[in-house]
Amino acid sequence: EPGQFFPVAAAAEAEAESSTTTEEAYSVPDGAENFEFEAEVHRMLDIVVNSLYTNKDVFLRELISNASDALDKARFVSLKNKKILKEKPEMEVQVEYDGDANTLTIRDTGIGMTKDDLVQNLGTVARSGTTKFLEALADKDKSSDIGGMIGRFGVGFYSTFLVSDRVTVASKHPDSKKQYVWESTNGQSSYHIFEDPRGNSLGRGTEITLHLKEDATEYADDAKLKELVGHYSEFITHPIRLRKVVTTTVEIEDDDDDETSEKEEEEEKKETDDLEVGEEEESTTTDDDGDSEPEEKPKKTEEVTTYEWEEVNTTPAIWTRDKDEITSDEYQEFWKVLSKESYTDCSRWTHFNAEGNINFKSILYLPSEIPKHYQFGNIDKVEGGLKLYVRKVLISDEFDLMPRYLGFIRGVVDSEDLPLNVNRETLQESKILKVIKKKLVRKALDMLKDFAKEPMPEPEPAQAEIDADGNEVISEPEEKEHPYLEWYSKFSNNIKMGVLDDDANRAKLAKLLRFKTTKSDGKLVSLEDYVANMKEWQTDIYVLPGSSLEDAQKSPFLEKFKEKDVEVVYFIDPVDEYMVQQLRDFDGKKFSTISSENVELQDEDKDLVKRREKAYKKQYKPLTKWLKKLYGPAVMRISISKRLGTSPAIVSSGQYGHSANMERIMRAQAFQTGQDDFMMKAQKVMEINPRHPFLTKLLEGCPPEEEDENEPFKVTQEVEDAAWILLDMALMNGGFQIEDVKGHSKRMTRYLKSHLAVDSLALADEIDPPEEDEEPDEIDLDGLDGLNMADFDMNNLDLDGMMG
Repeated sequence: EPGQFFPVAAAAEAEAESSTTTEEAYSVPDGAENFEFEAEVHRMLDIVVNSLYTNKDVFLRELISNASDALDKARFVSLKNKKILKEKPEMEVQVEYDGDANTLTIRDTGIGMTKDDLVQNLGTVARSGTTKFLEALADKDKSSDIGGMIGRFGVGFYSTFLVSDRVTVASKHPDSKKQYVWESTNGQSSYHIFEDPRGNSLGRGTEITLHLKEDATEYADDAKLKELVGHYSEFITHPIRLRKVVTTTVEIEDDDDDETSEKEEEEEKKETDDLEVGEEEESTTTDDDGDSEPEEKPKKTEEVTTYEWEEVNTTPAIWTRDKDEITSDEYQEFWKVLSKESYTDCSRWTHFNAEGNINFKSILYLPSEIPKHYQFGNIDKVEGGLKLYVRKVLISDEFDLMPRYLGFIRGVVDSEDLPLNVNRETLQESKILKVIKKKLVRKALDMLKDFAKEPMPEPEPAQAEIDADGNEVISEPEEKEHPYLEWYSKFSNNIKMGVLDDDANRAKLAKLLRFKTTKSDGKLVSLEDYVANMKEWQTDIYVLPGSSLEDAQKSPFLEKFKEKDVEVVYFIDPVDEYMVQQLRDFDGKKFSTISSENVELQDEDKDLVKRREKAYKKQYKPLTKWLKKLYGPAVMRISISKRLGTSPAIVSSGQYGHSANMERIMRAQAFQTGQDDFMMKAQKVMEINPRHPFLTKLLEGCPPEEEDENEPFKVTQEVEDAAWILLDMALMNGGFQIEDVKGHSKRMTRYLKSHLAVDSLALADEIDPPEEDEEPDEIDLDGLDGLNMADFDMNNLDLDGMMG
């Protein structure tokens, strides 16, 4: 049977059963011809084993890829010579292992190799047919030689020595009357070829048996092999079948009854007649009708080991088909296979063929749900999100084919311009990958743009229901948001990270952004829509940072803008302010944070504003001078506000400094250390409202601008406390925290003492209540109001069962 390998080699191994090394366990079969590897091949073997492949698992990928090439060649040749497939019509790859012999066998029914082919293909360096076949396919003058380019072994074959002490190749070509064996030991500079003593056991094709190293026994396991085949060769066109070991328990007949003699039967019958009734009752059973039946003896069983073949690559590679022939259901089914998430559907996909210097086919998917690790703030790429194939053979799913902000995108990329047998590190630095990545990013952003511009789906028709009185009630369907907005609410941070990181595509990404505004009624709108609705005189996009939508909506900074009906964008995500530092402007309109100083509305009479400002500064100069001296470094300066309405004061941030929200975010960094506190602080500017009565009173109670040196002005404690309380209010109105919490507490204590007319803060004497008898705690029956027997369902209560 194919796979129960070579009697000659097996005999040699049996003779040295007790040996522990490969050299002791193996001897060259009689009649074998000895060949020396080319010098290049010997060096190649050393490169393969020591540096080319960093992952040993790839050997199975390489062998199955070669087997697929051989099957392609057999099919091609059969177009002209149908007799090729007559002896062996099956076109498949088989994988099996022998745990006792510690071998792994990969068998195909491809074109096979003659003796000369074994010498040429396995004894000389890098005769890979992949690239040559594709070149020949494009060259019409050499079309007659196309079949000869498929199925050639290349560098990938030598990866077998990553896991093998010895490799044995048996092959049968239709043009060869005999089946030959190629065999070589790891580390040797020679190989052997001999006629297969089993005869023509293959019919057609090639069989490669790996005699596994001691540290590679994990590959003699069906679960491991199924995992590797499914990972690397899931989409190979030809079926790949894995032989599995199945152990079942079966019943066997008891031979003791057949060996009982007639005399023994008679004696047994006589003894049975003499048995007492009690014993008879023990050996019989009674059925429902009262009849006695002989008790059945337990049957004997044994475990039987059988083998069965399981096809492990049943998923079709739909990206190779024309996208017009693929249904939406097929795309969704492929998404489930690719993502391993059978419970979700993808939001959108794009299927395209890229042509140019680099040709490849690809399907990219937008997931509908965020990856689990996104929920904890880790927005690194999804492991295995994008898989890179060469002619449907997986090269790796670890390449950085997408920037970090698009790491959630999943899909496949299949290129015929990439080398199959080059390690991941080398390919990662290849210019080819950079070209592929650039095209993938462009296609992904185009998919998002088209998604955002899709028309709103038709609403569901109204549903008619019958109420309790038999009347028909029409229920209006709930208003649904645009599918892109639903998706964006989950992945918005990724788009904003792209604005931060991707200079080349920043303008495209800005059009994908969505925000809530003072006029959007809680809905998300684009910056394009905001600009379209701007006032004619408006030149800036006004934004307001905040820790939440509720806090931002209550901000005093909005008073002037609401009064003039100017729309303001809410920045309520922590990443928003970081993002706008890079974005700067949109469609020629720069972003202006209304919580910073010097924010002006261009519709005002500038001359009138300047005259008022000048007059207020002169009027409140004594107060601003005294407050700056009183507050010290708590604020950078005191200014007259041009925008406050009902609020007495507010603390804004400097024009080029951090906002209150950014200061809060920076202080909340979990791993920040060694950060200068001054660098994290915002430049606080206290704006006072010159029209507010609080400020008028404070002006009356503060020192005059020119004090009398002989009689210095003394500010009362009440006025000083009021000034500090005003600062605390202004800080909180501006979104800042109160820094001097203890001072604030003392001031509020003095205020309460005065307001409540408390003479002393000394505590009252402790009370000494008389001793009383302990009483049980009262049961709170308030929650049992209205409880009655009608609340219990007594119909289904099994009283008989409760009584036993």
